[in-house]
Amino acid sequence: MQVLIRRIDKELPLPEYKTQGAVAMDLSARETVTIAPHAIGIVFLNVSIKAPEGHVILMAARSSLHKRGLTMINGVGVFDEDFCGDEDEYRAILQNYTDEPVIVERGDRIVQIMIIPYVKVTLQEVSSLGNASRGGFGTT
Repeated sequence: MQVLIRRIDKELPLPEYKTQGAVAMDLSARETVTIAPHAIGIVFLNVSIKAPEGHVILMAARSSLHKRGLTMINGVGVFDEDFCGDEDEYRAILQNYTDEPVIVERGDRIVQIMIIPYVKVTLQEVSSLGNASRGGFGTT
């Protein structure tokens, strides 16, 4: 499946699968950003992408992001099909949870994206789901 993508800085590489078994593609920082201790910073990711019809693009932290003292503030990013204008550059909102500034260098791979099909549903409200309760959240 081909997916339309626009790179802002053509000197940085396109996202790609790094191994044969990879399910996600890494995105790189377009500019160097310093995130102060215990602060939140925005890292621009150099791409705008048009998700194929019936697909959503999910962004997650790379597994190594925590080693840098950073975490994605919203846990996961959801990019809808209609977030695809030329100026709709993807970005990661990161929190530095350390006591020192953290520098994200231009070209650093920090997050990853997956392109996943979805199904839209219609909700039908009922007074009971007809099943016994399992005992609440975290009971297994």
